[in-house]
Amino acid sequence: MNEQNVIRALAALAQEVRLRVFRALVVAGPEGMTPGALAAALAVAPTSLSFHLKELTNAGLLMQSREGRNLIYRADYACMGDLMAYLTENCCRGTPCAEAAPSCTNC
Repeated sequence: MNEQNVIRALAALAQEVRLRVFRALVVAGPEGMTPGALAAALAVAPTSLSFHLKELTNAGLLMQSREGRNLIYRADYACMGDLMAYLTENCCRGTPCAEAAPSCTNC
């Protein structure tokens, strides 16, 4: 994953509703969810949700497919894995992270 793709993905996730949508789709797994199910689960207006789904899809974090008359959104696990790999590529300089870093007090 190149730096521009990382920035685009992180920018897309740096918004409360989009972060909640992405996390809900990660939990949903490969089955994904319809926009209607997402809107109901997250208490987000469908028009607002449509905008956020578009942003996440354009950032490469979601995949969209059609099943019959329904659109199904899924988290793109390959993209998520690439993003995590990029962020942790040189983690702790080879030392196990638990030993190298103090525990997070803001987590």
